[in-house]
Amino acid sequence: MAATSAEEVAEAVKAAIARDERLEIIGAGTKRSLGRPVHATDTLDVSGCKGIVSYEPSELILSARAGTSLGEIEALLAANDQILAFEPPDFGSLFGVSAAQATLGGTVAVNASGPRRFKAGAARDHILGVTAVSGRGEIFKAGGKVVKNVTGYDLPRLLAGSFGTLAVMTEITMKVLPKPERQSTLLLHRLDDNVVFRALGAALRSPWDVSGAAYLAEEQITALRVEGISQSVDDRCTQLRKLLAPFGPVETMESQRSREFWSRVEKVSAFAHSEIVWRLSFPPAESAAAGRKLRETIPGSRTIADWGGSLLWLALPGEDALAEIVRAVAARAGGHAMLFRAPMDHRESIEVMPPLEPSLRALNARVKEQFDPKRVLNPGRMYREI
Repeated sequence: MAATSAEEVAEAVKAAIARDERLEIIGAGTKRSLGRPVHATDTLDVSGCKGIVSYEPSELILSARAGTSLGEIEALLAANDQILAFEPPDFGSLFGVSAAQATLGGTVAVNASGPRRFKAGAARDHILGVTAVSGRGEIFKAGGKVVKNVTGYDLPRLLAGSFGTLAVMTEITMKVLPKPERQSTLLLHRLDDNVVFRALGAALRSPWDVSGAAYLAEEQITALRVEGISQSVDDRCTQLRKLLAPFGPVETMESQRSREFWSRVEKVSAFAHSEIVWRLSFPPAESAAAGRKLRETIPGSRTIADWGGSLLWLALPGEDALAEIVRAVAARAGGHAMLFRAPMDHRESIEVMPPLEPSLRALNARVKEQFDPKRVLNPGRMYREI
């Protein structure tokens, strides 16, 4: 079934409740392979719930229906020299879908955030308000359009990253920011793992306002991005080159080459042909040891570190997810691991999301009960029983 408005979504959910059915919520379907497979009676297609509702460039606020493509939104913002500051990533190469299809609703539902995440915040940090339909079939609104009004922030932030298991978002209001006038990227080559993260740490602790920090282990490339007005970028890059000089020669990439590099990092395109891809998070100081341990323990594995080291992408050779090994390394590093890409049978049999402590699992179950007591919306998408 399909719905193009909050009212139609509410009717569809109420009908599903009456028939004791379960619904898989889909938009463009670009992230349908992310998370556990949903065992539903029917699908609720909300891709027709699209279009820009309002845009106030001078107020840095945009409202759009959830099915609106990111391509349409970003084109509109670009015409006014503005951006979605959380740099929504395009995972099309990982999931075999067109890059242009991703929607605002799907992006917010999984809280997808790109390389600028450690500086600008995640998708949830830029939501001002939502209109949504709960698993009870009730339409509700939360938040608003005033940037300084924080009274309604909690509920929009809760829905971001809930994978459509609590409510179906139909309209989202976002805070947008001016587009940086220029960007430059500084590169260091062939550094040892430990040296890499000392270099990244030194740059991130400096006052030079780095907006991207990544390490491509296979290519032995360490990258730092600087954005802003042209003169400021020049000055900060000069200072960073002095800071990084003890670590080795520093190469500079400008404009288009820089944007293309960070697009590759954002898309994790180097792992496009890997059957198994994990996404690990832990303190940046642990990244070097954890990445090295994974590559040593699993021959043929590859890693990409982003967010200054707090995000680690891991591609495995073959089709074995090696969940116990990966999660043990993540736990020893004080973090957690999510199975990001894998065949359906793996996503069915292996816990995809980071395992929850009993108290957190109980809390998640209570929240699900409040929003969706009949388990109508995306049942099991995140955890089997939630």
